[in-house]
Amino acid sequence: MREFLIERAKVVTPFGILEQGYVLVGEGKILEVGEGQPKYRVKKINAEDMFLLPGLIDTHSDAIEKEVEPRPNTFFPFELSILELDRKLALWGITTVFHAISFADKELGLRSNELAQKLTESILKLRPKLLTNHRIHARLEITNLKGMEYISKLIKERAIDALSIMDHTPGQGQFKEERAYREYLEKTYKMDSESVSTLLKEKLSFREKAMEEIEQFLRNCKEEGITLISHDDDSEEKVRWAYESGITVSEFPTSIEAAKTAKELGMNVCVGSPNVVRGASQYGNLSAKELIKLGYANILCSDYKPSTLIQAIFKLSTEGILPLHEAVKLSTLNPAKAVGLDQKGSIEEGKDADLILVNWDDGFARVAMTIRDGRVIYSDRLC
Repeated sequence: MREFLIERAKVVTPFGILEQGYVLVGEGKILEVGEGQPKYRVKKINAEDMFLLPGLIDTHSDAIEKEVEPRPNTFFPFELSILELDRKLALWGITTVFHAISFADKELGLRSNELAQKLTESILKLRPKLLTNHRIHARLEITNLKGMEYISKLIKERAIDALSIMDHTPGQGQFKEERAYREYLEKTYKMDSESVSTLLKEKLSFREKAMEEIEQFLRNCKEEGITLISHDDDSEEKVRWAYESGITVSEFPTSIEAAKTAKELGMNVCVGSPNVVRGASQYGNLSAKELIKLGYANILCSDYKPSTLIQAIFKLSTEGILPLHEAVKLSTLNPAKAVGLDQKGSIEEGKDADLILVNWDDGFARVAMTIRDGRVIYSDRLC
């Protein structure tokens, strides 16, 4: 790959912003970072008035579910859905995405073990042809004992990069009240009341037995070097169990106590960018902005809406919650460290040239160019 220079940009580094900065790129790497106008006889990209950020790293995105199943029981081919989402990710500056694929058995349509496995395999098959860096974040519902067999098979095939443990049993976590869980299933997946009751009975009866098997499963995954994640932690007790089980990331904590405990234990805490952009949780849980302001959250993911990740970064900055270079770390350097992507996540010499040029205008962030491994994968202009 030829060398090229991005010049006159507001380069966002881990330490601050270079107001008249430049970045020299070659062989897929960042070769030089500085200020001013160096005299290189290479192709130049004039980034005047634009911010240059590291490519965004999204550790939890289940947006693929809506691409495959935009309406209940209306499915589109996996390949078409993956290709469409891949281009949307590039459009919004996401250069590495972890597809949060749920193995929840009978619970939620596309989240059945068989379809989750097929979706994972489809992503892996297409990966060499895709614009962005696609990775797999397997989500296991603790009452889905059969799901462990499916995920174990994928782990042996080196298909899984991260694993999160979910517990959607009503009365804790995301659904503190059974009524809220019932409404969710009935409204979103058109389940009748009797079917929901049967499902709840099964989940509650399996839960105690499942916890013993989950602990052993987590030990096995840790030995394989997989990043372990807990989901919807709601108490100090649950966070401490996660920590002692080898889990290093707590995502979407539902109480201040849980987030604070995770922070004190040295865990990473991930919250959703839709929560930041909307100013509220979908289910009335914690404010992501509040957790970030308190210093209890250090990672932002797009959850279900990729376009919100870049918007949330600039929103946190313009509202004075974090300086821009610190807000950027929430979706670049911090997640890179959390999942072991040491060559990504910041504009520093020697690192992968995953970069995005961003226009900030009228309170809206628009990605003008996305570069992955030194190659332009999206641009809104001729260059």
